[in-house]
Amino acid sequence: MTLAAELPFQHVPRHIAIIMDGNGRWAIHRGLQRVEGHQQGAKTVRAIVTECARLRREFGAPDFLTLYSFSLENWKRPADEVTFLMQMYIDYLRGERPTMMENNIRFKQIGRLENLPDLVLDEVNRTLAETANNDGLQLNLALNYGSRAEITDAMRAIAAKVAAGKLDPRDIREQTISDHLYTAGIPDPDVLIRTAGEMRVSNYLLWQISYAELVVSPVLWPDFSVEDFHKRLAEFNSRNRRFGALDQTNTLPAESR
Repeated sequence: MTLAAELPFQHVPRHIAIIMDGNGRWAIHRGLQRVEGHQQGAKTVRAIVTECARLRREFGAPDFLTLYSFSLENWKRPADEVTFLMQMYIDYLRGERPTMMENNIRFKQIGRLENLPDLVLDEVNRTLAETANNDGLQLNLALNYGSRAEITDAMRAIAAKVAAGKLDPRDIREQTISDHLYTAGIPDPDVLIRTAGEMRVSNYLLWQISYAELVVSPVLWPDFSVEDFHKRLAEFNSRNRRFGALDQTNTLPAESR
């Protein structure tokens, strides 16, 4: 069976980034505690990650899936919620390592490591080590992440090299900056999916999504199904990506090109 026959799109983007929004609203709408929305959202993470691994295995893409799991701004949330999220992250890594190994998933974390609890760092490092030799889907979890902070850290690293005489400022190119981001060596996302109907990028991968297609789903993350995911990929496939060039398709009227 071909991909086109099984799924409602022609090809899978190489790098998919997702802002997983709506956990708290999902819980509040049901009269539940916000943390129960995060728990339900974790089940969605497993479903989408597993589906991406299947697509990679059967159809050769995506190679990378990047999920926004905890931002630098999330530290402003109530202390009990932050504590719960940190413990949930620990439990997620412990519980999902067998799934990652079964699906040949390589794990990577992007974001600042400082301020993270030692137990979180222990599980991150163990997951990195255990999945290091996997060569299937690469799962990037953005934890304690903010794009402005990422760019700031990159500028500091570049400035340090300049100050040490290891880099001539005249040799700094866009690629130089990309090479000093947390995502160094990872191609930019082809598509950024955001759930819960929000129309903003929330300080997420600002450098990397310069030419990504933005796709917004009205579905809250805990309710976001594999079918919803396929629909968003189909929407991505309907886009005409020109990267600043002229439209070369013959499907549009001349006055619309």
